[in-house]
Amino acid sequence: MSALDWVIFAAYLAAIVFVGARAARGASTTAGFFVADRSMPWWAVGLSVMATQASAITFIGTTGLAYAEGMRFAQFYFGLPVAMAILAVTLVPLYHRAKVYTAYELLGRRFDEKTRLLTALLFLLSRGLALGVVIYAPSVVLSLLLGWSTTTTVLCMTGLAVLYTVLGGIRAVIWTDVIQMVVIFAGLGLCLLTMLRMLPEGTSLGDALTLARVTDRLTVLDFSFDPQDRYTVWSGLLGGTFLFLAYFGCDQSQVQRFLSGRSLRDNRMALLFNAVFKIPVQLFVLFLGVLLFAVFHFEQPPLLFDGAAVEQVSGASGDDGQRLAQVEQDFAQALDQRRARAEALIVAERAGGDDALRTRAEAAYVAADERVDDVRAAGGAIAARALGEPVGGYDDRNHVFPYFVIHHLPLGIVGLLIAVIFAAAMSSIDSELNSLSTTTTVDVYRRVRPDATDAQLVRFSRGATLLWGGAAAAFAVYARTLGSVIEAVNQIGSFFYGSLLGVFVLALYVPRANGTGAFLGLLAGMGAVAAATTSGVAWLWLNPIGCVTVVVTGAALSRLTTEREST
Repeated sequence: MSALDWVIFAAYLAAIVFVGARAARGASTTAGFFVADRSMPWWAVGLSVMATQASAITFIGTTGLAYAEGMRFAQFYFGLPVAMAILAVTLVPLYHRAKVYTAYELLGRRFDEKTRLLTALLFLLSRGLALGVVIYAPSVVLSLLLGWSTTTTVLCMTGLAVLYTVLGGIRAVIWTDVIQMVVIFAGLGLCLLTMLRMLPEGTSLGDALTLARVTDRLTVLDFSFDPQDRYTVWSGLLGGTFLFLAYFGCDQSQVQRFLSGRSLRDNRMALLFNAVFKIPVQLFVLFLGVLLFAVFHFEQPPLLFDGAAVEQVSGASGDDGQRLAQVEQDFAQALDQRRARAEALIVAERAGGDDALRTRAEAAYVAADERVDDVRAAGGAIAARALGEPVGGYDDRNHVFPYFVIHHLPLGIVGLLIAVIFAAAMSSIDSELNSLSTTTTVDVYRRVRPDATDAQLVRFSRGATLLWGGAAAAFAVYARTLGSVIEAVNQIGSFFYGSLLGVFVLALYVPRANGTGAFLGLLAGMGAVAAATTSGVAWLWLNPIGCVTVVVTGAALSRLTTEREST
């Protein structure tokens, strides 16, 4: 980066730490540290909720996924507005009336302490693992930019997030999230303008989208009903609704925001804000990945976007370096041919009228694009072998957007975009750290030390933040092997979320459900999800499977145990 880029980036970091330090003035009590004294306005809570999801994974994982596969991932979010509307009239009013610090306190009051503890522990496990992925994603950018190891960048990212979260609690998290969302929106707009300027003179946005359309990257809706297909309308509406009900209604990282709102109306407004705006924002981010695919027809992309992997393969002993050099020559030729076929397709599309000519141009272009993919796959196979990964295991989609940022943005803008990625990362890392420490303190430590004072609870929570930051950083080093980070983080959540949601459904809608039934039902739900995972069911469907299993099993066992106790 240039000196100007470093100045912009440093200014952002200083602003975030300053806001976190100011928030520390109201974080000396449990009410202040855990729920910001329930004083946050709806728009701040709403932006914070959106910021938590708009993590670095959104920029790095989603754009890379769209670059490789297109916009079908948008179907994942189709259930979000439905879930938000349901939560606005069910769980959110209940949380507001109960005045709890965590979602799992509510289950302790409704059922018993063993159910509360099990749900809290499952949350800690799922969110702790997912946080490792969230931390890893921005470390990709720093590794490319600074030449640092992944371990070093992970430690730097985690340390900064821990710093202001320890200082200011949830108040610092929410207000820094507001700033970060402003930076994120600005960065998205700059990315779009830069990509449009990269198109050759005389090539319009419509021409670029022709290439995306022919390769099916503009396809959003898939109405097929295949339980092994990751993204369809039905998996999004059904599986996505269950996932978002669990995420926003049962996951402490989101619930803690609604517990911090100053009124029930503010909490509902924050939910509805996300119901309206989240899908358009996600579509826009996916569109950037698709547009980048079209832009790289005219600006030559590398064979492998992961520069560190290229250096390692080139310096490896044996024939891998020579093979990679040969594949790179083949790749350059394949790109030249694809560009020529793309230009011919654009000319045929503009001419119109002759359907046969357009069909031939499309077929020739698709064949050339497939040739590019085949050569890239050959390069990936060489990289996988040199890196000791399984055949077909090399995946550099998470490096596509960082490559664009570093190599194609003008001076000053690089620093801002790096700040955007940091903003996106921090908005999720801080939220997860705060929710993990809150749950550890309220649902675990306070049960062991019920006589602990306010000061002791806050002090323990700050220590828990440090411990969770260290654990998540350790898992982040492993996260590079999980493929697309946007899928990895949701796959981890889907393994747990449906079963957690099932316990809350039992609490709300099965009056005769008891603690034993809920506890055993939760175990049965986790077992059913594990079985479905091994059978190859797509991860979005794990959420309804877990939820339904918990509700059916929990209700039946509750009735059985109640009858035994009454005889």
